Parts: sequence; structure tokens; C-alpha cells
Amino acid sequence: MRVSMMLKTSWGLLALAASATLILWLGQYTDVDLRLADMVYDHARGVFPLQHAWFAEHFNHVILKALLSCLAGAAVVMALWDAWRPHLHWAPAKRLGMRVLGMSAISVPVLVSLLKRASTSHCPWDLERYGGHAPYIRLLEMMPAGVDAGHCLPGGHASSALWLIALSAFWWPAQPRKALGVGALMLAFALGVGFVQQLRGAHFLTHTLWSAWIACAVVMANYSLAKRQVFGYSSVPRNAALFEQ
Repeated sequence: MRVSMMLKTSWGLLALAASATLILWLGQYTDVDLRLADMVYDHARGVFPLQHAWFAEHFNHVILKALLSCLAGAAVVMALWDAWRPHLHWAPAKRLGMRVLGMSAISVPVLVSLLKRASTSHCPWDLERYGGHAPYIRLLEMMPAGVDAGHCLPGGHASSALWLIALSAFWWPAQPRKALGVGALMLAFALGVGFVQQLRGAHFLTHTLWSAWIACAVVMANYSLAKRQVFGYSSVPRNAALFEQ
């Protein structure tokens, strides 16, 4: 069992390394970001037509984000409540999954937000190419002197949904196909949330892809921490008899 888990972990790390290389290559050596942004930009009018569309701006960016934030808060509360007063009828796998979900609901958005604040990349609608003021600078290039940082990479809005990838922890490793299926479904949903932001001119494709990569790495780390009980949180409630009274 331990060998099997080590192999699965190794494959996961290999997948993270390969996907990071691919995303870096897309952003640094191709024009896919610009090509896709060009497709949704109206050069004749000098605007992103969907920038202020109700579905994109109000539903996706405000209403949906609020709903996902409430859901994240509920996941954190449930995880903390179980840590304080363990649910006796929860199986260890469910308890571990809840732990990973609660940890991810906080750490994924927070880490993406911190990295975004530290980045120099600008959003499409801020670029000179799309009527803005800033030059287009790739991830590994230096921002010209006198140009303020853009703070737009990775994509922050997608992270409001990307923590849902942690739902896969409820079925890992006992049901790997189901776990991967749930994780892939949640990843597709979160990428869709980020894609709507791309239609508005708020982010490039690689901005969303980096957010997804960060989320996958964080969820894997959270699972490892919860599994190893790094924070002293057991997957099996202690002194269960105390709670039966």
C-alpha cells in the first residue's frame, strides 16, 4: 500500500512538473494569449464587448463569486467543527476529505491572491494593444522602468472555484477513478469561471491556467499534510466515548 501511494505521489508530482513546463512555454514562447484576446476584442470600437455584460460582470464575477465564497466558508466551518467535536458516524475517509476541503477553501484563494499582488503582469484591458496604457510583458521578462506593476497573474477570480478540486479527496485513494473524475469536473467548472473573465478582457488564458496549476499543487499538499496529521488532527476521533453521552 505504501509503495502504491508513493508511486501515485510520484506520478502526481511528475504531472505538476510537466504541466508547469507546458504553461510556461505557452506564455513565454507562443502568442496564444494575444490571439485569444484578439478574438474577443472589438478593434473597430476599441472595447471588449463583454466587459460589462450582465452574465460576465454581475453574475459570474459578483453573484457566483459570492455563492462560492459562502460555500467555502461552510466547508471551513464544518472542518473546524469536526476538529473540535468529531462526528462519530463519519468514516475516516470522509473526515480526511472534509479536512482537505476546508484547508483548500482557504489556502487556494489566499495563495493565488498573494501571488497576484506580487506579480508585474497586466490584464489585457490595461495593455496598449487593447486601448490601455501598459506594454505587453511576458512572465520571464522585466517590466520597463516607470511602468507600474499590473498585479494580474495568476487569475484571482478562478480561484474562487478552484478549491473545489479538493472534493476529489473524499474518494482518494480508495476510488481513484471517481476521485479523478470529480477533480476533473471541478477543474472544468473553475476553468469555465476563469474563461468568462477572459471574455471580458480581465485575464489571459495562461493567467487562468497558472491559477489551476497552483490549486492542484495546493490541494495535493493539503492532502499530504492532513494524511500525515501534521497539525495533530486525527482522521479518527479521539475519546469517542465522551461524545456518546
